[in-house]
Amino acid sequence: MLQNNSKIKSLIEKLWNNFWSGGIANPLTAIEQITYLIFMKRLDDLETKRERDAEFTGEKYTSRFSGKFKTPGSNEEVDKNELRWSNFKRRPADEMLLHVQTKVFPFLKELNGDTSPFTKHMANAVFIMPKASLLVEAINIIEQLFTEIEKDATEGGQAFQDIQGDVYEMLLGAIATAGKNGQFRTPRHIIKLMSELVAPQLGQRMADPSSGTGGFILGYYQYILTDLVRKTDPSKLIKDEDGFERATMSAILTDKVKKMLEQSMFGFDIDTTMVRLGLMNLMMHGIDEPRIDYKDTLSKSFNEDNLYDIIMANPPFTGNIDKGDINEGLKLPTTKTELLFVERIFNMLKVGGTSAVIVPSGVIQNSGKAFEALRKLLVEKSELKAVIAMPSGVFKPYAGVSTAILIFTKGGETTNVWFYDMKADGYTLDDKRSKINESDLPDIVQKYKIRNDKTDTDRKNKYFFVGKKEIVENDYDLNLSTYKVEEYEEVIYEKPKEIFGKLVKIEGSIQSALEEIKPLIQ
Repeated sequence: MLQNNSKIKSLIEKLWNNFWSGGIANPLTAIEQITYLIFMKRLDDLETKRERDAEFTGEKYTSRFSGKFKTPGSNEEVDKNELRWSNFKRRPADEMLLHVQTKVFPFLKELNGDTSPFTKHMANAVFIMPKASLLVEAINIIEQLFTEIEKDATEGGQAFQDIQGDVYEMLLGAIATAGKNGQFRTPRHIIKLMSELVAPQLGQRMADPSSGTGGFILGYYQYILTDLVRKTDPSKLIKDEDGFERATMSAILTDKVKKMLEQSMFGFDIDTTMVRLGLMNLMMHGIDEPRIDYKDTLSKSFNEDNLYDIIMANPPFTGNIDKGDINEGLKLPTTKTELLFVERIFNMLKVGGTSAVIVPSGVIQNSGKAFEALRKLLVEKSELKAVIAMPSGVFKPYAGVSTAILIFTKGGETTNVWFYDMKADGYTLDDKRSKINESDLPDIVQKYKIRNDKTDTDRKNKYFFVGKKEIVENDYDLNLSTYKVEEYEEVIYEKPKEIFGKLVKIEGSIQSALEEIKPLIQ
């Protein structure tokens, strides 16, 4: 697996360090600039492959590097072939930097045409490179990265596109593991878990109202492709490092399937940098026309109610929104974003639509009026299927808050709620988050799929059902510890007299030993 490739890890760390030492200390700025360069390399390689394929088959293909490109703001035209990574990387350092800044990057920004989300959100993007030497170093490292990707693909049997996308995930992961603005990134193994639980299907409309770097959109994409392979040729499935089945992206990605997926996955975020990172993350994974847009989903201007079949999300845990800016469709008496986002998700779902959403522990147990109102909404207006309590270390190193995953279907009827007490997620629960063998994730998926309110009744277990009536009587409290029966082992202590007798005996043995060695040290 890619995670075991120490050379790739080392190159990614070297790339980060070069940018920091080169004067780009802001991690979001660094990841953007690194992404732009990887895109330039990716585009050249992709076009080269398509040109060779067309030459081999005799089919006509017009490369994106054919013809002339008119530099914005001037009448200068440049041969698009000069904008290829393989050509401009050979230029002298200072000349190359100017060429990339004034010609290559403007070409990249207009890549998908005027109407694409990518071009729209790249409009204000800026290529920042303080010095030519940094550009040269970055290009050399990226060249080595792609060489390692090719080697890994050849030796490991994994598709090049998959590994390339995983490298980008590792780049994003470097932000989190170093504690650098990692709060916007949901651990990918938790996304895989949630995907398995909601099981999105090809043709369903899927969304994330706070999409960040696009992790949940990618979760939809990877789950659906894996599920298609599972139904057609399960021999092509492999187990990933987290114990989940996974298929290579190219295994079943026909043009028809790709188009259906691209037209059914939607993301929204209020941060323009996150929108760009999300778009590029998905494109690095082979989604050519991703649909992520800059929108405040809590604002009055957002109107996407009753449109989606599946929603997975990890909304911001803390924060407040100005009362006057809140969408009229959001009725909870609060300005807290962690509550309003869950209500927003409920409104966005079609009747019969299902969501898996991560919430902080306060949402499931706080006694405040708005908190209780939200829980009542989920219990009374939907089928609240499951509450999965996660340990507080899941979001370390950048957050230590306790969280839970809520799974609910809009318009259904809650009769019993399934609880699961996750103790381990496959990683240490400290700041290092190192991989370990202990993981409840596969067990959660298995037990959820065969859950039975007639048999899952023992509250001493990790998982059990609780009836709606009891939850209502507890003011809609969804905290697992409210209902779990803790089993304590009785500790039998010796009587003080017996303990004292043993201490006297030990003291006697010590004195005897000291008397024996005393002559030896005189």
